[in-house]
Amino acid sequence: MHRAYGYLIGLLLMLLAGAAAATVTATRVWPSPEYTRITLELAAEVGHKHFTLTGPDRLVLDLEGVEPVAALTELAGKVAANDPYIAGIRVARNRPGVTRVVVELKTAVRPQVFTLRPMGEYGHRLVMDLYPASLDAIERQVENAIAQAGGSTAGSAQAGGARSAYTRLITIAIDAGHGGEDPGAIGARGTREKDVTLSIARRLKAMIDKQDNMRAVLTRDGDYFVALHERVNRARRANADLFVSVHADAWVRPDARGSSVYALSERGATSAAAQWLAKRENDADLIGGVNLAVRDRYLKQTLIDLSQTAQIADSLIVGREVLEELGGINRLHKPRVEQAGFAVLKAPDIPSILVETAFISNPEEEKRLNDEAYQDKMAAAIVNGIKRYFERNPPLARDRPARNL
Repeated sequence: MHRAYGYLIGLLLMLLAGAAAATVTATRVWPSPEYTRITLELAAEVGHKHFTLTGPDRLVLDLEGVEPVAALTELAGKVAANDPYIAGIRVARNRPGVTRVVVELKTAVRPQVFTLRPMGEYGHRLVMDLYPASLDAIERQVENAIAQAGGSTAGSAQAGGARSAYTRLITIAIDAGHGGEDPGAIGARGTREKDVTLSIARRLKAMIDKQDNMRAVLTRDGDYFVALHERVNRARRANADLFVSVHADAWVRPDARGSSVYALSERGATSAAAQWLAKRENDADLIGGVNLAVRDRYLKQTLIDLSQTAQIADSLIVGREVLEELGGINRLHKPRVEQAGFAVLKAPDIPSILVETAFISNPEEEKRLNDEAYQDKMAAAIVNGIKRYFERNPPLARDRPARNL
């Protein structure tokens, strides 16, 4: 009797431990023009099933062995009124041992539901990416987003009489590093790299758009995650003449400081530090969360097997111009343009540079990165370097005009 009683107690404790292990610890909603991401962070992997319903459109997610705890039920309050895809979320126990999450939709969606193993500060994650159901609609959403970020070429050309003298506008794709699930490096004061890069990128865009013969497009204009291959895709869809990825460096020692510029390398990194940084930046896909089932297919479509020798040569030239300007406002971490295998620099037909504005891990530089006047100086230095590059290396005429995506 006692033995049976002990067995039951042990079984109960095991069940309780299993239930605790399946607890939802945090939830997040990341809306963007192209898709909305819902993230459930869990203490352990859980079984799950999902399906869609119509009349009205809904996405249903059943979580096995999960209770409707506060972290999960609070998900409904995190949906923004202007979310392009989600009208609301309901959470309730559907049957014993199963909690149901119902996402009420504003339009039919093509969901991608996948899991992510613990990475960085995150535990197990269950991710739901809600894309519009039509592939054409996805393209329109992306094109509209880039159009809003870049403005109209025709409108820009007519905005000032001086612009009409140019054959075409030079298009600069500005990439604010990290975003959404991926905060990037975090300074001692809590400054997140993703916030600094977006602020500088917006200032950089505003300054470029004031130039007579230039316009800028942003790969992201909000706090949401964009996969590395998609950042490259957006630059190519905009027919960009230059790709500039903005970051704020971090190192294991807080005394590391200075600005740096990087270009792609096909033959290994120019230093151990550059190799380490490239790996950290390339890990953004793992931290931000890419659906591995589709990532390789997109990479094969986007990063076509072309020689990048000419691209790298041009990248090094523009990188040197930008680096020289950065040296006028900040100490340089390295006196030359470094190279490594950065995934975000792999557009085969667009000169591409990655600018590490300063070390966010350095308390003094973190403070400067939060200063709006300093952000303006940083953006102005990058613009001046870009201008000097195109003055000395004017872009070739296109067979077709730049697309206003």
